[in-house]
Amino acid sequence: MQHSYDVTVTWTGNQGTGTSHYRAYQRNHTVATAGRPDLLGSADPTFHGDRERWNPEQLLLAALSQCHLLSYLHVCVDEGVVVTDYVDDATGSMTTEPDGSGRFTDVLLRPRVTVADASMVAAAEKAHHRANRLCFIANSVSFPVRHQPETVVA
Repeated sequence: MQHSYDVTVTWTGNQGTGTSHYRAYQRNHTVATAGRPDLLGSADPTFHGDRERWNPEQLLLAALSQCHLLSYLHVCVDEGVVVTDYVDDATGSMTTEPDGSGRFTDVLLRPRVTVADASMVAAAEKAHHRANRLCFIANSVSFPVRHQPETVVA
């Protein structure tokens, strides 16, 4: 089955002279799609971006974390694990090269999952493996997405 998605990214950083030189423009942009609030984006501050806006690196990390969460909750339903809380403090590492190129080299998801009963802990921990296999975003990247989950009982 095929699925398609669409967004419109509009650069909003022209300060009057366009890209006449490297510091003459802002990296600000808007990400939009029908029926949803606009997302205000920019570059990472290291790359002359606005620190108050989302950058592509954060959005990639967020997409991986969200995808794992949603896949994980699905697997838990299938396995009879009742999740009552889930918080992921995800981190990612990126390397840049002298020519200006770069790539993510690693992402670590650190979900702290609360389950309803102690009898569910083993299945809750095992569910991360299946969720990783099901995650569309993790299956689409060329770097490792590691997991360091913690499971607690409500």
